[in-house]
Amino acid sequence: MKYNLLGDTGLLVSELCFGTMTFGGEGYWEAIGQQKQKEADALIKKSVDAGINFIDTANIYSYGQSESILGNSLKNLELNRQELVIATKVRGTMGDDPNNRGLSRFHIFNSVDNSLERLQLDYIDLLYVHGVDMVTSTREIMRSLNDIVETGKVRYIGVCNWPAWMVMKAQGIARREGWHAFKAMQYFYSLSGRDVEDALLPMSQSEQLGFMPWSPLAGGFLSGKYTRDTPRAGDGSRRDDFDFPPIDKEQAYDIVEVMEEIAETHGATVAEVALAWVRLQSGVTSTIIGAKNMQQLESDIRSVNITLSSEELDALDEVSATADRYPFWMVDRQDSDRIPEQ
Repeated sequence: MKYNLLGDTGLLVSELCFGTMTFGGEGYWEAIGQQKQKEADALIKKSVDAGINFIDTANIYSYGQSESILGNSLKNLELNRQELVIATKVRGTMGDDPNNRGLSRFHIFNSVDNSLERLQLDYIDLLYVHGVDMVTSTREIMRSLNDIVETGKVRYIGVCNWPAWMVMKAQGIARREGWHAFKAMQYFYSLSGRDVEDALLPMSQSEQLGFMPWSPLAGGFLSGKYTRDTPRAGDGSRRDDFDFPPIDKEQAYDIVEVMEEIAETHGATVAEVALAWVRLQSGVTSTIIGAKNMQQLESDIRSVNITLSSEELDALDEVSATADRYPFWMVDRQDSDRIPEQ
């Protein structure tokens, strides 16, 4: 397992981050995973034993159950808290009360206290805002996040699922005011979801922010279980009943076919090739993996041993390419006369 710097923080995190969205299985989350305490303990132990020091959860996952199960696992396994980087999130609806959602100061502070109680921890290493809240001003959000860091309950803050312009606006406000700014970004990135390459990933590199891809297998579609001949896995895979995130499935089938050839060359699985591609992309800090069972987790961990050749990377880039959107195609066109000839 390799370790990468989390942006400019000086903090080192493993190249794989273990995600706990499958823990719990309450209500809406049942289709994603239903791992209870015993299964969770085994998965966490396997991850840590493999060198993973970065664990990701969210308050909204199974409405707090994921955090509670993770907190119990940390205690049950007697893990060294100071050797782990624990991330959670705030934004989602956590109850019927109208203020039990969003990114108001009220909700941020209450959510952090509730997350710490469930996790049985004194502090959160990385707190992400899990999405946008258009009714709370960006300045108010950033001030609240700064103040929660100042309490010592949170060490770093990050952002998920915001447009690039909103992230830069928030960073500008924080810097002008001398507040704590975002240090990490968590976004959907896979061979069948490369939108972040337009603006978000280049921005993270320019601003020295850690970049953590979520759903690198596109909700399991790139696991190798889904082909034109088998549009349903039929084994309880979440894509069968929870068709998310949205992707171009016709193109995804083409991508899987190319990965099948590459996987055979490496003696690996299609999923391992998909994870290797994400891991090898410039700017990626730590790829978030999830597992419903030990076999899946062991496969995810093996993916770090795969090094794709330049020819294999080119083949995957070609089959997964999408048309450039404006203004990005115009930027490339106009900037072409500024690139020195070799």
